Amino acid sequence: MLTTTFARNLRLISHSLLGVMVGFAVTVHAGPTEDTKEATRLYQQGKLDSALAKINGALAQQPKDAQGRFLKGLIFTEQKKTAEAIQIFTGLTEDYPELPEPYNNLAVLYASQGNYDKAKAALELAIHTHPSYSTAYENLGDIYAQLARRSYDKVLQLDKSNTTAQSKLAMVKDLFNPPAKTSPVTVAAVEPAKTTPSSSSPTKSEPLKPNAATTAPPAKTEPAKSTPAATGGKADAQVAAAVQAWANSWAAKDVAGYLASYAPDFETPDGLTRAAWEAQRKERIERPKSISVEVKISKVTVKGDEAAVVFRQAYRSDAVKSNNTKTLKLVRAGDKWLIRSERAGS
Repeated sequence: MLTTTFARNLRLISHSLLGVMVGFAVTVHAGPTEDTKEATRLYQQGKLDSALAKINGALAQQPKDAQGRFLKGLIFTEQKKTAEAIQIFTGLTEDYPELPEPYNNLAVLYASQGNYDKAKAALELAIHTHPSYSTAYENLGDIYAQLARRSYDKVLQLDKSNTTAQSKLAMVKDLFNPPAKTSPVTVAAVEPAKTTPSSSSPTKSEPLKPNAATTAPPAKTEPAKSTPAATGGKADAQVAAAVQAWANSWAAKDVAGYLASYAPDFETPDGLTRAAWEAQRKERIERPKSISVEVKISKVTVKGDEAAVVFRQAYRSDAVKSNNTKTLKLVRAGDKWLIRSERAGS
């Protein structure tokens, strides 16, 4: 039996379902070979290249082994080799159509690409093969919600005055992005750039008013501080809002929301697998009794579907206090901005 887990998150199926797979218990008639067991151990330790080499050796002897192929698909997923992973899981659905897990993996991968129609079809096949497979039902619910969101967006593109569609879209967005419940968090928008008055026509530089979309909601225990926004456009505001949502989730100890801020191809530190990194972050978020995060953005740079944000981060918990500069690199995923990498410094 080969089992992997992932933190379920109904908000961002396009990236959260990809991080690590949930509930996959692929059982075949033959037990795993010693090479497969060793490859599994290496995979769990985050030694992906070694695990791949070991499982390739095992598959050379038993090319039809479902467990070995399944593990190879997981390794490719961790290595961000989406096309190769899709090929592996597609082959498994063809050779072992009675197994629901490969269909679910395909849905995860398709959803990470924003291809919700293919993801929906794959999940329906998973349910057809295994009507009691709860994971597929849950994921299918996410897919339907994303499809509904896409449809309501289209309605409003055609008719901005459609208040019914506006309300429905707001409900879907609330489902995927609930407000933080506890813990103060301060997220400042981009600081206004200083201007030098012209010698011919001196003017006084006025800071822009904060954009409601990029100003953190006030905390219950103390008002959130904000800095006037000076974003360079809609994309800048969206990126700043994404950082705000990430910080809000962190401060509220909302592990699912926090992890949902990260892209499927997030560059995990220290060679950790995505599963190991998520487990580490979960433990570090849940362990403190309280967390406070203050983020003051100093620079947002958007180039096409990629962005970089530099900010000052003040973190406080009942055990740790820190204040440092951090840089997040984000990538656009549909109508969202997700974190691809993070590092200390500017």
